[in-house]
Amino acid sequence: MTGQTFNALMLREEDGKTIARVETLGFDALPREDTLVKIDYSTINFKDALAVTGKGKIVRTWPLVPGIDFSGEIIETSNPDLRAGQKVVLTGWSVGEKYWGGYSQYQRVRGEWLVPLPEAITTRQAMMIGTAGFTAMLCVNALEDAGIAPASGQVLVTGASGGVGSVAVAILSKLGYEVCALTRNEQKHEYVRSLGAKSFADGPRWAEPPRALEAQNWAAAIDTVGSKVLARVLAEMNYNGVVAACGLAGGADLPTTVMPFILRGVRLIGVDSVMLPSKDRIDAWNRIVDDLPAALLDGIAAKTVRLDEVSAAAEAMLAGQLKGRVLVDVN
Repeated sequence: MTGQTFNALMLREEDGKTIARVETLGFDALPREDTLVKIDYSTINFKDALAVTGKGKIVRTWPLVPGIDFSGEIIETSNPDLRAGQKVVLTGWSVGEKYWGGYSQYQRVRGEWLVPLPEAITTRQAMMIGTAGFTAMLCVNALEDAGIAPASGQVLVTGASGGVGSVAVAILSKLGYEVCALTRNEQKHEYVRSLGAKSFADGPRWAEPPRALEAQNWAAAIDTVGSKVLARVLAEMNYNGVVAACGLAGGADLPTTVMPFILRGVRLIGVDSVMLPSKDRIDAWNRIVDDLPAALLDGIAAKTVRLDEVSAAAEAMLAGQLKGRVLVDVN
């Protein structure tokens, strides 16, 4: 690839501020890893939006190509478990934070971070799902592993119009769960209802700190918000309820008490998608193909942007102006 160039969105720190620019790079600028991938698509996740805008302490090395996930085709590799021409997807492993990520037409990464793409989906569909959809699947798995079944009762999904929430609603609904959604925005109800939500929990109480225990409303919950929203979710859980927590869009604090845990047997399960072992990643991706209704993907991935539009889309995401998944077509 000597002499060839390509485009990437680069983050640089200048005078203490994060500056994002599309730059033309040569292949010798890429990290010295064992696998070169031609990227088709990436996405904008909440963590990406924080990194690109500089509004969160996400970036750990400078300069950095952000983008915590991508899909594409292997061009060359020395990894014995991979081959040139193979379609792959990458999520997590601190890519887009510590290591160069998906907002680039090409990237070199460690082959062990890549998951062969299931044959039933395209690289575009893989990023319609992306880190958010992958995390949603892990949350559903966590609820099932904890014994939650459709007959257990209502499942609450917070941040239901966002990337993780949208996919969680769609998967849970397909599996037969009765889903109640929290969106904090009535204008997004029609969209979330189209994914399978049966009811909405929106109301002024979600802006207020909860009592130690509130009325029991939910058999289980998937929380993407954290902070006082998660505190209220915990206070409103049924006896032996289960909460899968995977996000902090509302804050990293948790102003709660031990009461839900010791008086109602509530279980709070943390869900991480960044350092998940490869076998579990492969299993989750294969399950997504079966359990996420393909017909809903176009609706979930409601927006596609170019590299030079990422910064504006990131600002809009943090302002709560977007819904569903945002694709980045790097080409």
